[in-house]
Amino acid sequence: MAIVRLAIYSDYGYRYDGEQLWAELSVVLFLGGLARWFEGVTLIGRLDPQPGSWAYRVPSEVSFAALPHYRTLARPAAALRALVASMRCFWRVLDDVDAVWLLGPHPFALPFVALAWIRRRRVFLGVRQDFPSYVANRHPSRPLLRVAALALEASWRLLARGCPVVVVGSDLAHRYRSAKRVLPIAISLVREAELAEQSSIARRDYGGELRVLTVGRLAAEKNPLLLADVLAELVARDPRWRLTVCGDGPLAGELRERLDRLGVAERAELLGFVSLDEQLPELYRSSHLLLHCSWTEGMPQVLIEAFAARLPIVATAVGGVAQAAEGAALLIPPGDAGAAAEALRRLAEDERLRAELTEAGATRAREQSLEAQTRKVAQFFGAVADATRPSPARRSDVAARG
Repeated sequence: MAIVRLAIYSDYGYRYDGEQLWAELSVVLFLGGLARWFEGVTLIGRLDPQPGSWAYRVPSEVSFAALPHYRTLARPAAALRALVASMRCFWRVLDDVDAVWLLGPHPFALPFVALAWIRRRRVFLGVRQDFPSYVANRHPSRPLLRVAALALEASWRLLARGCPVVVVGSDLAHRYRSAKRVLPIAISLVREAELAEQSSIARRDYGGELRVLTVGRLAAEKNPLLLADVLAELVARDPRWRLTVCGDGPLAGELRERLDRLGVAERAELLGFVSLDEQLPELYRSSHLLLHCSWTEGMPQVLIEAFAARLPIVATAVGGVAQAAEGAALLIPPGDAGAAAEALRRLAEDERLRAELTEAGATRAREQSLEAQTRKVAQFFGAVADATRPSPARRSDVAARG
């Protein structure tokens, strides 16, 4: 039976400003992109009681079902108090959909699977990252949380033996190889029309100042403190290097302190969060190199964005990055500032290597565009897909299901 109405649950935060629904994370733009392939898409997530706008406007083509808000799973008592009301809301959503896509692992998603089975709705699972590694890096001093994460991961893999699963990157595809069916994808926000032309490379002058761009949350799993070490290594040999950091998070203050302690604070610019809808595309175009130095990843969308801008990349070979970026970026071990600095210097000096990698990257960006990746997901779900038919616009409905 074809699926024409899909609900998507994720543990993401949303806010409502009285007229428009906003999301904290950019992945909502990818989820909204699925609307063109279905008659109806409903996002399910936590609605922050604090009104106002946030980072990303939720596409008007999707509906929204509001779950009770809790701040973080790291405070289990508050999350558990929201669970019963969340299950009631999810039960009501099942009235109007043919299938659910549950992104996890997450404690709420486990009873949601059971409710969907009771209502005879098709269930698909989703995995964006190595959850135990994410928790271990984010909460290194809380061993009980790491144990809980391992147990939750084991439960999710067990469920995947009976449910098709969509995963981000080849590494997660391997981890979930025992699932009923597995679809590896890239979470891409780059539309086919946004791919840079080859002539854009010529506008970058590598004979003067050399600007390294990094984009990502300043949290432990992203290893942002390494950026200061890399910049210090670069400037010690050549004062032309500068660093632009786009992102915010709990380690922002520590990064500033480390840059200052290493004597390179004046060579770094910390811009905080920068939206893909605003200044970020221009930063991709005007920078010389991109550095991505995470400890753990699925397949980060920032790489696709850099591929699309034909920006040369140095990235740590973690998670799904190695297979996805092999031949289109210089890959280095995680946590190695010397290797990162050497790879950046090599790219800055070798025009032919830059051309080879950016051309391969542009091909990857085309293959992993928003349209291509959402089409893959819709076909995996068995949607009635007609690429020439736009989906009808739907109002974001916050209160009706809350």
